Amino acid sequence: MSRFLTWGTLGLCLLSAGLAVAVLLATPAPVAAQATISTGSIQGTILDQQGAVVSSAKVTITNKAIGQKIRPVVTSTGTYNSGALLPGDYVVRVEATGFRTLELPVTVLVGVISSGNVTLQVGSEATVVTVESSAVQVNTEQAAVQGVMDLAQLEPGVQIQDGGNFDPTKNGFSSISFAGRFGRTARIEVDGIDISDETVGTTTQNIPQVAIKEFQISQSTLDLSTELTSSGAVNVVTHSGTNSFHGEGFFYGRSDQISARFAPKQLDFGRKQYGVRFGGPFIKEKLFFLGAWERTQQDLAAPVTLSKPFDVLTGNFNSPFRDNQFLGRLDYQIKPGWTVFYRFSYEQNRNVS
Repeated sequence: MSRFLTWGTLGLCLLSAGLAVAVLLATPAPVAAQATISTGSIQGTILDQQGAVVSSAKVTITNKAIGQKIRPVVTSTGTYNSGALLPGDYVVRVEATGFRTLELPVTVLVGVISSGNVTLQVGSEATVVTVESSAVQVNTEQAAVQGVMDLAQLEPGVQIQDGGNFDPTKNGFSSISFAGRFGRTARIEVDGIDISDETVGTTTQNIPQVAIKEFQISQSTLDLSTELTSSGAVNVVTHSGTNSFHGEGFFYGRSDQISARFAPKQLDFGRKQYGVRFGGPFIKEKLFFLGAWERTQQDLAAPVTLSKPFDVLTGNFNSPFRDNQFLGRLDYQIKPGWTVFYRFSYEQNRNVS
């Protein structure tokens, strides 16, 4: 839920509460390739050294961070599909009578179907062989032109657009232009929840950057994981707690005091941005928590330039910007294959312009 209020020169954006609840069933129909807005998946074929399928194999997929175990069905054609998985590092363990046990590390990315193809070697099941995963150069399972990364502008044809250029209520918000298209039409989701502003573009809320685990940029509308859009989509996944305690903090500072000197003197400007994240287990392999906070504090003298005959009134005014963002998340593993999470988001954004 979001509310926007404008009082004269004061724009106030108050996100009173944002919450998301999701349940993931990780044991779907065995032949369907699945990658949803906020999840990925593993799909593969099990072969022997002669290239014949091994339909009698048993597969166990383990999430290394929280210990969750998925046991997908292996079909008569030797294929298996994990179904929806939270992004992270996994180990695929394949066991079959008369073959050595094989363990394959796989990284699951948001919106991506990862390859879990394996070739078993004849030998004792008590012998465990660990193989190295290889990067897939061409994804033959999905039609979308997409990339999973940390910086959106690294993707070809992607540019960040300032929301303040769309509407005065969008100062401090951003959107994304795909291949020269206007950023108003970009579709943006967080943990599977659409937060796009359907009226003026950008989003209806910001979330702390330390809370973002990864995101996917999709420039094609040919895949279901890209949602409905005429230009492209951004799928954001937030961090969750794990079996160990982890934290992170950052600080960015910028000031006119350390900028190059020009004549005439530059207007006053200063920006501080900082935040923290901390998460861990309440109950190992069962219940996890994560909290994140970020604040932006900016002060500047905004110029007002007027043409004749009003040029004598040209000057500047103090234009502070303040933004506070909070995010809390709980993840609970109901049973193997079932995970539920609850996320609470809050943002208060104030700007004088």
